[in-house]
Amino acid sequence: MLSFFNSSLGIRLGPDQIVQTIIEFMKADPKREYRITIGTDSERKSDKTADFVTAIVVHRVGNGARYFWRRIDPEEKFHTLRDRILKEVLLSLEVAKVFLETTKKFSLPKFDFAIHVDVGERGESRVMIQELVGMIRANNYEVKTKPESYAASNVADRHV
Repeated sequence: MLSFFNSSLGIRLGPDQIVQTIIEFMKADPKREYRITIGTDSERKSDKTADFVTAIVVHRVGNGARYFWRRIDPEEKFHTLRDRILKEVLLSLEVAKVFLETTKKFSLPKFDFAIHVDVGERGESRVMIQELVGMIRANNYEVKTKPESYAASNVADRHV
């Protein structure tokens, strides 16, 4: 379920309010191209649990962005990096499903949509790229990995 998200200004918003805020942002400059992206990042704690932050970013290409974020702290333990990154992707897919379902209630201007994953060709997680990309594409979403995965690697990471 898509719970409340925080705006970059610290205001808590529900799914309908997020979509309405995005519509206002897009209508303020309707000639621009827009990309909406969702990404999750996490940080493992000493007790092997983790904080997860998911971000929804609306990017006005060439002229700024707005974002919304939420933190969840599941009680489960994550013994491997693989388990934690899989959870990041599953959370992003869950938010994407609810977000896109919510957009159907409104008349949104045209936008491109993608899920951003905090993995790249370097680092321990590189062996998971094909698996994660496949999971996301199997759900009919475009996917971006590092260095193009700013929703996860920069925005969500800022709040972990």
